[in-house]
Amino acid sequence: MATKDIHVVPAGDDGWAVQAVGGGQRTLFPTREEAIAAGTERAKQDKVELLIHGRDGQIRERNSFGHDPRNIKG
Repeated sequence: MATKDIHVVPAGDDGWAVQAVGGGQRTLFPTREEAIAAGTERAKQDKVELLIHGRDGQIRERNSFGHDPRNIKG
């Protein structure tokens, strides 16, 4: 089974959460910075994309840690 992308999302009064697309394990962190650090490590380990959301739920930043082709034109 392929590993899913990782999202850093607001978790209401609980702080911030790191979770994979489609559910699975959700880990809570008190600050956004801690959640981004943990999400980055998990995305690097799983070689997937990290999507960081703002408080409004919109994606603010994306980082790819997958097997990107090296010879990208343009």
